[in-house]
This record gives sequence, C-alpha cells and structure tokens, in this order.
Amino acid sequence: MNEPKQAANHADPHVLGREICVLRYVLDRHASNKPDDTFAVFEDGDSWTFAELKSKTVAVAAGLHHLGVNQGDHVAMSLPNGRESLLTFFAINYLGAVYVPFNTAYKGKILEHVVDNSDAEVIVVHGQIVERLNEVATARLKTAVTVGECDAKTSLDLVAFADLTGTAVDLPELTTPIEPWDTQSIIYTSGTTGPSKGVLSSYLHMYTNPGPEAWPFVHGDDRFLINMPMFHIGGMGLCNAMLARGGSIAMMENFATDTFWAFVARTECTVVFLLGAMATFLLKQEASDAERQHKVRIAFLVPLTGNHREVAERFKIDIYTIFNMTEVSTPIVSDPNPEKPGTCGKARDGVDVRLVDRNDCEVALGEIGEMILRTDRPWAMNHGYYKNPEATAEAWRNGWFHTGDAFRQDADGYYYFVDRVKDAIRRRGENISSFEVEAEVIAHPDVREAAAVGVPSEFSEDDVLVAVAPIEGKTIEPKELILFLAERMPHFMVPRYLRIMDNLPKTPTEKVRKHVLRDEGVSDDAWDREAAGIKIKRERL
Repeated sequence: MNEPKQAANHADPHVLGREICVLRYVLDRHASNKPDDTFAVFEDGDSWTFAELKSKTVAVAAGLHHLGVNQGDHVAMSLPNGRESLLTFFAINYLGAVYVPFNTAYKGKILEHVVDNSDAEVIVVHGQIVERLNEVATARLKTAVTVGECDAKTSLDLVAFADLTGTAVDLPELTTPIEPWDTQSIIYTSGTTGPSKGVLSSYLHMYTNPGPEAWPFVHGDDRFLINMPMFHIGGMGLCNAMLARGGSIAMMENFATDTFWAFVARTECTVVFLLGAMATFLLKQEASDAERQHKVRIAFLVPLTGNHREVAERFKIDIYTIFNMTEVSTPIVSDPNPEKPGTCGKARDGVDVRLVDRNDCEVALGEIGEMILRTDRPWAMNHGYYKNPEATAEAWRNGWFHTGDAFRQDADGYYYFVDRVKDAIRRRGENISSFEVEAEVIAHPDVREAAAVGVPSEFSEDDVLVAVAPIEGKTIEPKELILFLAERMPHFMVPRYLRIMDNLPKTPTEKVRKHVLRDEGVSDDAWDREAAGIKIKRERL
C-alpha cells in the first residue's frame, strides 16, 4: 500500500500534499487501497465501504454538475444527519465546490441572511424546509434539491435528491487541481450579538483542526460517533477527520440520552464527543449494564465538567478535553483524564498562544487575558469571514487571530477558560466568570441548563443573575438552590437573582442568547434572594 508523502506537492514541509488533506484525493486513495473497509455505519445498521462511498459520491456529484454546479461554486445544504447529508458534503467537495451548510433550525431573517451571504444558486434541503424559503428573499438561489416529502409550492426549481443519481452525466475533469489552500467550506457561527458570520475554511484548515497533530490519540482503526450536526464543525469536521485517517464513523441523527449507550455498542464506536451537558445527562440516568457494554475507549468532554472523573470511572473510558472553535485548529489539548479541575490542557506543538489585554499587550502569568493564536502551518486556521471584511480585520488584527475568549494560564502551562470576553461580570471589585458560576449551578441534580449574566446593581458594577431550566419532571426551589450554591462558591459569586424558565433562549446552534437575558435584566419573574431575606456574607478568617 503506497501512502502519500507528507508534502508531495510543496516545498514547505508544513503544507501537506493534496493526497493527504484534500477530500477528493483522499477518498480516491482509500477507495483504491482498501475498497472493502467500512467507512460509515448508519442508525438502521446499513453500512458503506470506501468503494461504495466513492461510487455514491461520484453519482451525486455528477447530478449536481448536471444542475450547473462547477468547481469553485458555493452549494448550500440544510439537512439532518443521515446518508443524504454525508453524500452531499462529499459530493460538493468532490466537484471542488464549496460546502455551505445551514442550520436546519434557521428560519425568517437569519435564514434570509445566510442565503444571501452564501451566494449559492443550489441548495440541498429537507422538504419541510422548502416552505421556509418561500417566506424569505432567496437571493441567487435557483434550484432546491429536496430530501423527503415536499408539498410546498415555490418559485425555485425542485429536484428530488433520488433523481440526482439517475442523471446519465459523466463527471467532468477538474479545471485545475484542488489545492490544500482552496476553500472547502463556509460554516456559519451563531451570531449571539449580530448576524451570523460565515467562517472560511481551507482543506488544510479542516484537516488540521482535528488532525493527527492535534489529536494523536485518535487512530485510523477508530470509529468516531457523529452525533453533532453536519452544519457544525463537530459533525462535518469529524467526518473529514476520520476520512483523512482512513478510519470510520457511525452517524446518529440526534443525541438521545436514553438510547446513547445502546447505539454506540451496536455500531461499535470507539471514540465519542460529548458536550458537558450531554455527560451530565448521562450521569443523571439510572446506572445500567448497557453503559459499560461498549467498545468506547475515549470521550472528548467539552468543557471539562467537575464530574469528569465520575464519567471516566462509571463508563470505563478515558477523558480528553480541548479548546477549539470553528475558526481555529485545536490549539489547546489535555492529557488523558486531566488532574487539574477546569483545565482545557496545554498548547499543542505548532501553535503560538498569547493572553493579552485590550491593546494586545501580554498579561502577567496568572492574569486573565484574551487568547490570541497563530500557527506555523499556513492555512491551518480560518482565512476570514465571507463577505465581512470588517469582522475579518477585527479578528486578525496585528497578525494574530483573536478568539474573543478570556483565559488564564498557570505556572505549569495549563490553560483555563474563564469566559467570553463580552460575558465577564464584575461585582463589587471582583471579576466573576459566568462559566464558573454556570458549572456550579448545573451541578445541582435538578438543573438541566443554566446561564449567568451581569445585571446593573444599585451599588454600581453588576449583580449576578442566573437563568435556569429544570430537568424534566423536576422543580427548582430558589432558596434551596441558593443555599446549595453558597456551600460551593465564594460569597461574591452567589447569584442575587434567579429566573426559572422552561427553556433558555437559544441561537439556532443551541448557544444561549445571553444578550437577550442581559437586555431583559431583572424581569418580573426574577426571584431576588436579598428581597427574600437571604444574605450571603464573606467568611471572616
């Protein structure tokens, strides 16, 4: 088996050859070298080998080309996880076109914004979403390739996804080779304070993000669970990562607590990715035999919750954590089963990390500063925000990418996430991390999710307000929660106000819209512990 050289096409050793990092050439290589190895397993037990994946990908790519898609064109997609979303992603990139996924929850103005920003003329879309397109301006869109039932009347040309592969059209030759620095995808960030921004990612960026240098403990014989959506870096990025490694994936449409362990056992997953809330949901289930009858050896837990040791011990897996975002390439990675609570890990090789103040001057060790980054590999991070030069210039000022996240570093080189820079709370001279407040609130057994924000105090600066949502079937009693927190956090961090809500306000990518909570402030439904006579005082030593 002839494996490609690291830098087959380039003199710069940091720039990898096309056969290493460009989807089309990687798929061709695996389909030739190990055609019968499994790449994808689906919920119903169906599976595809590399040879089958290539055949299906080429057929869909030919169908898209028949609709007018050429190398370099932008193609939108709005589909749930499944066969069609995987094939659409692969087919778009196989043509050398740009993959532009939309969150399936988008509607109204946010859908109109991304459609306009994307410059796509073709969208592959679930049938039920087509009706939403009728309610907004569709900019350059001309054709909708539909998956599932579609009864909506629309001005767009409709083509059934199943008919793409029936097109008797040969795949064209590429006009030029697809290069590692060519744009592979435009993924939209949440836009918690403004319109969503389209992150421009090259093939080399997408390769590096969860690549072997960043995640050396994920191997070519692993099977990675894809339970994050394909419009998210945690979905499409992991599919890309396992293709690059010659490994395999198991695709789950949505994370489901009650069926999670049965699914990973049935599909023989060895690596899973868990958001902190997912791990908490799993821990709060009753223990069962199923949760240990699996082949999972590694779980990414992001962020690292205070109960990560319990996760590792109860489910018999090793825990890793990282700091990452769509725009960068896993700059911070932990050792297995981190000993230091709350850490994200240390800087990996090939990345320069600085913590700086608002003037980009480095802060002292132990002080809090915004994390800014650069890499020794060209194109290993985003190359801007599509059609948004102002945001690009702001993020990339002074030659470093500004994450917008506040961190501190200890003397041993470990980094700790403190907060989004814009989410910091200052109460009576103390800086408070909303992230740390939320971690303690979520530790309460009846709390499903929480968000902490600063609200104006009559004494200047801020008071802490926490919005909480209960676990289904549970109720949250404000006084009991406050007393629980008073035992777990410094006096100045204990919230003054509580809002108990059925669900917190979210962006379509499930990030809490904290600006909504801040704007609403101390609303009529907010419970005030001071008005209730509960005073939390500093302990005298």
